[in-house]
This record gives sequence, structure tokens and C-alpha cells, in this order.
Amino acid sequence: MQSQIDTGCCPRFHPDKWDEKAVIWDEKPFVKARVKAFFHMPRDFGKVVTQQMEIIRSNGAENTGNLMLSEEKSMWGSDLYIAVDKEAEGAENVKISGRFISKVFEGPYKNAGRWAKEMDAYVKSKNKTSKRLLFWYTTCPSCAKAYGKNYVVIFAKIDDKTIEPKTEEK
Repeated sequence: MQSQIDTGCCPRFHPDKWDEKAVIWDEKPFVKARVKAFFHMPRDFGKVVTQQMEIIRSNGAENTGNLMLSEEKSMWGSDLYIAVDKEAEGAENVKISGRFISKVFEGPYKNAGRWAKEMDAYVKSKNKTSKRLLFWYTTCPSCAKAYGKNYVVIFAKIDDKTIEPKTEEK
């Protein structure tokens, strides 16, 4: 059995809970922020996370499930969504609803483009159409190194009323 490393930062990720699952969010609350990039490489990700987490904590809110989603908007930036248990004054509060299919990938972040194509193919294999992709980088680079695995979950939003949830997150 693999030992549990306590990094004091990111919790160990368990891919079985998220790999090839159906997820339904009904107005799940998030704090939204913008991350600058240069040719898809994030430039201020850590700074943005730190600033947003300070705002979240100062409001007595918490990041639920260590869930932080990234949605690439262009080669110059992405939107970051930090799941929270309640709205945070001073932050951009948004809610995400919909039916999603999730799939876990493992490897270096540079594979994100390939993973997006694999995710689209996976969604098509289920006779669904992807409307939006959200990436969950489950650990920071330091923790990924400590744990020996760099897991990324991609959530593909689909419009499908027939999918039965295997994982439901509120």
C-alpha cells in the first residue's frame, strides 16, 4: 500500500472517484478570477490563487473539495473557478450548473492540448457533444512531485437529460 504523504498543501488525489463519471452541478458556487498567460503558459496562477483564497477566507468561506477549475479562453489567459461553500464579498461570485462527464488524466501539464482532444473523443464515444471543457489541476506542481503523480481531471459539459449521476457534487 502506498504511504500517505502529508505535504501540508494539496491533499492526495484519488482518481477512482472522478474517472469516467457523470457529475451534475446545480448552481454550484464558485469564485471566478482571470489568470494571464503567454502562449497558453500561465503567468500569474499562483498569485491569483493566493489573492482569491485570501478573499475567500476573509469572508469565512472555504474552498470545497480542493476544487479549482480552469477554462482556457485564449492563448493569453484563462478563467479560474474556485469552488466555495458560500459567496465571498469582494470576489466575482458565479454559479455553475449542468451535466458533465469527467475523465482523469496523468502526466505533465504540457499534455493538456492532447488531453482535450482525448476528452472530446471520449465524449463522442458516449454519443454526446461537449459544450465546454473545465480542467481541474488536482495538485500544485510541488505536491504532484511529492506524490509522484500529476493528475488532471477534465469535465466536459454536455446537454443530456438521460445521464444518471455516479457522482453528484452540490
